[in-house]
Amino acid sequence: MSYELFIGLRYLKAKRKQTFISIITFISITGVMVGVTALIVVLSVMTGFEEDLRDKILGVNAHLVVLELGKGMDEYKIVAEKAKNVDGVVGTTPFIYNQAMISTETGVVGVVVRGMDIDTVGDVTILPKRIKQGSLEGLRNMLQETYAKDSQLPGIAIGRELSRSLGIALNEEVNLISPSGIMTAAGPVPRIARFKVSGIFEFGMYEYDSSMAFISLENAKRFFRMGDTVTGVEVRIEDIYVAEEIGRHIQKAAGGFYYVRTWMDMNKNLFSALKLEKIAMFIILTLIILVAAFNIISTLIMVVMEKGKDIAILKSMGATAGSIMRIFMIEGLVIGITGTLAGVASGVAISFHLERIVGVIEWLFGFKVLRPDVYYIDKLPSKVDPYTVITIAIVAIIISFVATIYPSWRASKFDPVEALRYE
Repeated sequence: MSYELFIGLRYLKAKRKQTFISIITFISITGVMVGVTALIVVLSVMTGFEEDLRDKILGVNAHLVVLELGKGMDEYKIVAEKAKNVDGVVGTTPFIYNQAMISTETGVVGVVVRGMDIDTVGDVTILPKRIKQGSLEGLRNMLQETYAKDSQLPGIAIGRELSRSLGIALNEEVNLISPSGIMTAAGPVPRIARFKVSGIFEFGMYEYDSSMAFISLENAKRFFRMGDTVTGVEVRIEDIYVAEEIGRHIQKAAGGFYYVRTWMDMNKNLFSALKLEKIAMFIILTLIILVAAFNIISTLIMVVMEKGKDIAILKSMGATAGSIMRIFMIEGLVIGITGTLAGVASGVAISFHLERIVGVIEWLFGFKVLRPDVYYIDKLPSKVDPYTVITIAIVAIIISFVATIYPSWRASKFDPVEALRYE
């Protein structure tokens, strides 16, 4: 052990008023710890929120969507087959996307209606896994102009929040209304069809659970008068981060009349806002560590003032200015590293048990931190990213090191003659 390290550590143990470590040094360590803890917890929550939101969006929607320029797609089976043969594609399914209204005795609600192929929808979305009541089999019943006494109504799957707001349950009947309707001599008349609720799903995202309904592809064609066309083809791929590259291959295979939109294109504003907010929070919370760095500066300045005689003796014994600087840099770095390690430990521990901590807070104070009818999610997700933790630790240590430079430089310029003149 070098004498600079020995003396630097010994200065940390200097007793002041019978305390093992000075109060201001303890405050400096605590300040760094709090800053690092806050950064890790907040960025872990934002990372968890971003991934949870992305998984829910991509669970309902496809990774890629193939559309035809200017109109609906009639050769969707050929396009789906060509897309499925592209490397990296897991599954494809045709879909119809339109808006309508659902009416019951209790009210009317606007919904987004998705027509889907029941046999292949599970290859692209997680809808079959999110059915909480009933099943998708009832959606196979065909929509007819008139119904015999013993005929089965076509099925419709709705979200749990939508069923609650309308006050309807499984196997109850609803009216599906298309505002575009049909043209008559008296003017346009809304298209109305009777459906039976055959499935209730829950994606865990209020936006989808309260405003989305699924019917079969054939029933959607009939109800919206689309003939044998669909809106497009949904595609699921293995790696969502190469969506643009696979999209180019699909477009090349499909031909010039088609274009491809990726999940990033369809949700660009949302994820860009989340990324920008994450960067902003990193910058803002780094200020806490900067405040702690000023504590380190004040601590070292006080130590330099108190140890003036020691510095003079060391210089008279041959210690160089560089050695004096290293002594106080070591002291400041020990404070910074100790606070950083403590902050990393507490930040990671809180992040891993955040849901349990939030549950205790909700139980104690009797309120819901995240109301599902207000936010996209119903719980506070958290994911610890090792690279983020390492980056935060490195930034905290660098700030702590920079904070040691000025006090250490002042100590190295200390004049031993002045310090020992009156001794």
